Amino acid sequence: MCGIAGAYFWPDGGPLTDRLTKTLAHRGPDGSGRYDHRAGEGEVHLGHRRLSIVDLTETGAQPMVKDGFALTYNGELYNAPELRKELEAAGVRFRGTSDTEVLLEAWRQWGTQGLHRLRGMFAFGVFDECSGELVLVRDQLGIKPLFLVRRGKGVAFASELKALAAELGGSLTVDDTALVASLLYYWVPDGRCAFSEAEKLPPGSWARFRPNGDVERGTFWSLRQVAEEGAEYEGEFDLNAVIEDSTRKHLIADVPVATFLSGGLDSSYLTALAAREQPGISAYTIGFRAEDAKFEAMPDDLMYAKKVAAKFGVDLHEIEIAPQVLDLLPRMTYHLDEPIGDPAAINSYLICTAAREAGVKVMLSGMGADELFAGYRKHLANKIAVRYQRVPGLVRRPVESLVDRLPVATSKRGFRSVRFAKRFLSFAELPEETAFRRSYTMYDQAELAGLLNPDLAGAVDDVITEHADTYHDNTLSDFVNRMCLADSRLFLPGLNLAYTDRSSMAASTEVRTPFVDIEVVKAAFRIPGDKKIVKRQGKMALKEAALSILPAEIVHRPKGLFSAPLRAWMSRDLAPLVREVTNEGELVKAGFLRREALQRLVDEDASGQQDRSKHLWHILTLEYWYRGAVSARST
Repeated sequence: MCGIAGAYFWPDGGPLTDRLTKTLAHRGPDGSGRYDHRAGEGEVHLGHRRLSIVDLTETGAQPMVKDGFALTYNGELYNAPELRKELEAAGVRFRGTSDTEVLLEAWRQWGTQGLHRLRGMFAFGVFDECSGELVLVRDQLGIKPLFLVRRGKGVAFASELKALAAELGGSLTVDDTALVASLLYYWVPDGRCAFSEAEKLPPGSWARFRPNGDVERGTFWSLRQVAEEGAEYEGEFDLNAVIEDSTRKHLIADVPVATFLSGGLDSSYLTALAAREQPGISAYTIGFRAEDAKFEAMPDDLMYAKKVAAKFGVDLHEIEIAPQVLDLLPRMTYHLDEPIGDPAAINSYLICTAAREAGVKVMLSGMGADELFAGYRKHLANKIAVRYQRVPGLVRRPVESLVDRLPVATSKRGFRSVRFAKRFLSFAELPEETAFRRSYTMYDQAELAGLLNPDLAGAVDDVITEHADTYHDNTLSDFVNRMCLADSRLFLPGLNLAYTDRSSMAASTEVRTPFVDIEVVKAAFRIPGDKKIVKRQGKMALKEAALSILPAEIVHRPKGLFSAPLRAWMSRDLAPLVREVTNEGELVKAGFLRREALQRLVDEDASGQQDRSKHLWHILTLEYWYRGAVSARST
């Protein structure tokens, strides 16, 4: 895992590349390099920061230059051994053992036509000294980030937006519609970028820049197509074997590998498989201050994590999360690049920091299983909502009235069941796509518009329409798999993969996600929805596969949350900051947010009648991000 940056046909591209690369130093503390070459009438500059994982010698250093091609690459190729054998059979001679060299030779052999053969996570730039062309590529599922800014014939790119913003901030403008989208989702969708002049290279795509200024773009992998082909699949396969193979490949490294172990199904499954391959493997889990966990009514995940560790001989490390959130909030906002309001990023950062201090560079995460196998509560809730709509109104109305009057918390503790009930009733009677959107986003359309400057009403319409367009962009007849596909296109790359990459790399640690693997994804969409959600049990196909190695008490335990005790933090640690942002915040002073509407959220949360803790947490992250963006423009 590394940080990459570069400039093509850009004034002072060399010094710019050095500065971009320096900002990415946390992604690669083990080495750095720069490559320069003429490109027609201009120049290309490629920068690299290295986190040494495979081939720790200089033969794995980057940018890698070999026989007319130069490569700067961030990621891991899990099928590098197979590709190496194929290339050697074709006469290729390798200098070292890195997957970087395998990628470079695969590019030489097949170019863009071979991109679909790559199995891994990657973002890279490759320059052809003969043609003077630069090609940028991002992996199939958007695991690795790649941001770019175009000007005239030129382009500057980097693994993180903060690098580009730090150098070009004075000429970048905040994209108001992206910020509106972040309020709706609590993250910025992968199809948008927080600055108007910047963009994210889409997952499964490439862009070719030529010396004459022409730009060609292409797609080499389509998640929608994979899902639709999966719906036509009629054969049988062993899901456990697919996941076992992916886990084995994700363990390839020349440095120690550990796992996240929350005690939930996904992390327990991967940890058990990894422990079978590497006996005595280390795992890291989190706990919270007792008073915070009680206030939030959080389940005891640690008990299950300890059971898994004992059964499979795992060296378990527990990290108590009692963070100085006032210090961590601005730090995490900086590292996350864009306004992301999920406090799980703090958990990930602290776990990776502890692992790195213990000498661990690589961690396995269960990320992606919920999206692919219908494991979130919203998936089951949306199925139940269809049946709920058939209940006579005379029965529904008294229930809804009662739930509306119930508090979500007292001064001493929260009531999770009431929170869930209120959330369910907020979307239970809506049409399919609207209900799905409301089941996991922050506001309905009217609430969002009411929070914002009236001039942003059009941006609200655009964001809502974009969600609908993405949700309906398929031919699937299976309701559950429609939700899984939407999650895999929106929620997974926009939030979960984004915060995982940024928070782990902030700690100079690589996180690998065996469920977010092209072969696992293909398998997931071959499973019909009625095998994913059975009665009131979500993720049933994955649970049945996991029973081959895990005890039933782990497989069928209640679902936990990789989150944080937000209500406790809001009522204690962060209460003064919430008041400050509400009354004196930059977003309020700029007219982006309405002070009265924001105060209403604060009052509803304080009264315990509604749970607005996640809303307020995201507004704090958005405020800190916006302060940084305004500061960058003034320098």
